[in-house]
Amino acid sequence: MEYIYLGNSGLRVPKYILGTIPFSGTNGFEAAGNVKEEEARRMVDISLEAGINMFDTANLYSQGDAEKVLGAAIKGRRDEVLLTSKTGFPLSENPNGQGASRNNILTSIDQSLERLGTDYLDLYFVHLWDGQTPVEETVETMDSLVKSGKIRHWGVSNYSGWALAKTHTYAKQAGFIPPITQQIYYTPEAREAEYELLPAGTELGVGSMIWSPLGEGLLNGKIGRDKEAPEDTRQGGGWPEPWVMDQERLYQVIDALEEVAKNHNASVPQIAYTWVKDRPNVGPIVIAARNEEQLRENIASFDIQLTKEEHDKIESVARPAPIYPHWHRAMSAPQMGSPSEIGYLQAYEKSMGMDD
Repeated sequence: MEYIYLGNSGLRVPKYILGTIPFSGTNGFEAAGNVKEEEARRMVDISLEAGINMFDTANLYSQGDAEKVLGAAIKGRRDEVLLTSKTGFPLSENPNGQGASRNNILTSIDQSLERLGTDYLDLYFVHLWDGQTPVEETVETMDSLVKSGKIRHWGVSNYSGWALAKTHTYAKQAGFIPPITQQIYYTPEAREAEYELLPAGTELGVGSMIWSPLGEGLLNGKIGRDKEAPEDTRQGGGWPEPWVMDQERLYQVIDALEEVAKNHNASVPQIAYTWVKDRPNVGPIVIAARNEEQLRENIASFDIQLTKEEHDKIESVARPAPIYPHWHRAMSAPQMGSPSEIGYLQAYEKSMGMDD
């Protein structure tokens, strides 16, 4: 397993991180999985054997029960692992039990630490942008948690580019500890992060950690033009996400993944993971599994090497449209782009037929 520095920090993390959304499968998360303590412990064993020592969770997942399962799975080996969690989504009727306020963050961290059976987290996320709470309050609260030892680093998730920049810039200018990573949604089909988030992360020194590279089950290999999602999957079990821009576009991505998968005697999920991990500006990616067999298959994708032609084939079918100001910059002066965005500008040129 490859280890990389996470953003502008000294924290080294594996390129693959095990996500725990399938852990527990209670409180509205039944469609996501049903991994209980014993199987979760074996999954941690398998991950550690493969060099994956980081485990990602959130108080949202099964409303805290996933944290409990993960805590039981890593019991007795806290020093061997890196733990993350998140807060921000409303979990009750309590008007202060949500968002990025000081009240919610300080309450949530203590609850998560108790469920996980630890006295600190290696990384703690604000799970979504809270436009009602002053960014100063959020930054100062996270800074205080680092200095108190309850967390060692912090990050944000599901922010827009301007919200990320506002948060990071305020922290730096005010002398507080800035976020070292953003966790964002990015798949071979969902490429919106290329417009702002991925380049912004690189420019700011904020690592881009990818959640659900398989599109919350859309790219699990069981869905296609003539294949409906099985009931025992998220997409077949009534899971509401993600939003799909164009169903035909999704099928074209699946077609491309299937074709490349045949070249490698691999599965569609394996090729999707491989493609995402090798993309520009992408840091670690969060993989997940419902069982041990699926976990071993997903981990094995790390060693697959795509040719440039295979990579480009997958890239071309879902290339983001060159919306303004991207089309204007690609037409006028693409060479003036930052190193983090040159590749995307070149792709826009191809979309507009300007690369001939």
